[in-house]
Amino acid sequence: MDTRERLIASTRELLWERGYVGTSPKAIQERSGAGQGSMYHHFRGKPDLALAAISRSAEELRGRAEAEFGGPGTTVERISAYLRRERDALKGCPVGRLTQDPDVMADPDLRRPVEETFAWLTDRLAGLLAEGRANGELDTGLDPASTATALVAVLQGGYVLARAADSADVYARAMDGALGLLTAHVR
Repeated sequence: MDTRERLIASTRELLWERGYVGTSPKAIQERSGAGQGSMYHHFRGKPDLALAAISRSAEELRGRAEAEFGGPGTTVERISAYLRRERDALKGCPVGRLTQDPDVMADPDLRRPVEETFAWLTDRLAGLLAEGRANGELDTGLDPASTATALVAVLQGGYVLARAADSADVYARAMDGALGLLTAHVR
């Protein structure tokens, strides 16, 4: 892994662990093994590096989600594969946690990949749900847009509840509950 990639990877980890304010250039340099000169050779400063790190986390989240959404099975099976895939529920979502970071949310450039990722996820789920409704798998009364929004909310809320309870089981129960609500619409 080259220096630029080590800087991005280290910043991603630190943002997830400590947030924006807690992610100092010195901490990034120490974790990545890169010197100050290297950091400023590749990035204009901490905001530029943070944007690269947040964008990379968002890209990876979309890629992992698309692997399940585009996989085999019914609509509900593909959504279930996404919601139930292995994750570190106690660590939280690397993108979702950024919504709790006032410095990230106050900066339009840093906020943009977070907003775009949740918009993409909600739209992609709504598309799957509409497909399931159109092919007769799901009731015609199911509203794809509001159901997709609720699924994303339960997913992110599941992380919050798991962290609060210090139990990944809470996250698993939240996913079971969301899928139970969804399967009630299977024809």
